[in-house]
Amino acid sequence: MAKESIKSREVKRERLVAKFAEKRKALKEAGDYTALQKLPKNASPVRLHNRCKLTGRPKGYMRLFGISRINFREMANNGLIPGVKKASW
Repeated sequence: MAKESIKSREVKRERLVAKFAEKRKALKEAGDYTALQKLPKNASPVRLHNRCKLTGRPKGYMRLFGISRINFREMANNGLIPGVKKASW
């Protein structure tokens, strides 16, 4: 389980990216890279890192579901994810 401070930092970055998205796009189209450098570092979408929505785990993230592989397996085995069932052949 990730620390709450790390999870909240990631949420803060997501908000900052959304806030400056239009401004970044306009500055890139204009080619004004000096003004682009003056924006906050965390306003860059490259600095975002996908984390599990339940535990905050940074590795083994499944984009389609937004959770880690471990939570996905537990939830799928318990039948909590609709349309997912264990493969057998």
